[in-house]
Amino acid sequence: MKKRLKLGVNIDHVATIRQARGTVYPDLLEAAQSCKAAGADGVTVHLREDRRHIQDEDVWRLRRECRLPLNLEMANVPAIVRIALRVKPDEVCLVPERRRELTTEGGLDVLGQFRPMQATVARLRAAGIVVSIFIEPDPRQLEATAKLGASCVELHTGAFAEARGTRLERELRRLRHAANVAHDLGLQVNAGHGINYDNIGRILELPWLDTLNIGHSIVARAIFCGLKQAVREMHAALTGYRGGTP
Repeated sequence: MKKRLKLGVNIDHVATIRQARGTVYPDLLEAAQSCKAAGADGVTVHLREDRRHIQDEDVWRLRRECRLPLNLEMANVPAIVRIALRVKPDEVCLVPERRRELTTEGGLDVLGQFRPMQATVARLRAAGIVVSIFIEPDPRQLEATAKLGASCVELHTGAFAEARGTRLERELRRLRHAANVAHDLGLQVNAGHGINYDNIGRILELPWLDTLNIGHSIVARAIFCGLKQAVREMHAALTGYRGGTP
């Protein structure tokens, strides 16, 4: 049976352009509205400790005025957790974070951080927030994620995006196995990182996918054709997904 695959658009790099000059434009809410008009199912923003792109007010404003579900990416840091509990986005995706990285590098080590993450997941769930964990396609990490009480997992597709040849096929096998394990554990299966217009076709081979969260490639494409068109093109690429089969 064919399943509709959802598209979440990460608009962090719209804010990156704004912050480069310290202006009030481009406007994050306008970006979110363009994503909605183009068929996106949600928007994602990452509120980092160093506030390199998304600012606190962006999160509040999107929550108040955006008519799409809001997915807040964040590290398990007390100050950011407090903001999430006040803002109450539709979903929180817990991710690793290092100050000097250009973008999120790798998945969370749920096994190594189980106890503090368990407390955070419990607090977020008690506030009515859906919790996702960004992890490598590793069955051990998936099992730990299910034990945490998270509802979703976002499989890190970065290694796949950088791979070529036989390594690419190996990364796809890892992702396929992880998607099957996650589904068997009762976790919603999302995926993201490094997905673009060229490699999206291979990602669609994975079973059980619910949502793909894609940002950089869409914003980069938007430079040439506009954000609405860039989102439409990516959304159209998802229509061939058949999902639900291993």
